Amino acid sequence: MSQQQTLAAYCAEVGLDPAETLKIGGQYTPVLRYDNEVFISGQVPRVGDTVVVTGKVGDDCSEEAACHAARISALRCLILLQQTLGSLQPVARVLRMNVYVQSAAGFSRQSEVANAASEVLYRVLGEAGVHTRTSLGVYQLPKNAAVEIDMQVAVRHTDAASA
Repeated sequence: MSQQQTLAAYCAEVGLDPAETLKIGGQYTPVLRYDNEVFISGQVPRVGDTVVVTGKVGDDCSEEAACHAARISALRCLILLQQTLGSLQPVARVLRMNVYVQSAAGFSRQSEVANAASEVLYRVLGEAGVHTRTSLGVYQLPKNAAVEIDMQVAVRHTDAASA
């Protein structure tokens, strides 16, 4: 299965459409491309107009739900990449991913939540999806989202110059 087919299959499971323009929540660009790097602004688990997983993980949101949120957020990042680059083929490597988990006091399994997003990147991109990562527990996130993810991606230089 191709990267695009794999992405489409994962998106279908959670109700995302990789062909639709993703809603963003403010006056900023969700993707910034500079030379052979692409920076993706923080993505919350929004499907359509709704942030589908909210609350503090370890309190009013389960770890399982937070993993689902991380998958959706990672998929949104991949959709933005595909829409910006025309396909996922130019992706040389996901360099870094930051995973912010709205955490209740005492919740310390942020890395397990982040693993759900890391797994999506690897399954869709293969070795190009292997990345460095930081997972952080935070007090609050926009729209009460349980998870927010941003990332930095390297694209092949010849593709970056021509696209």
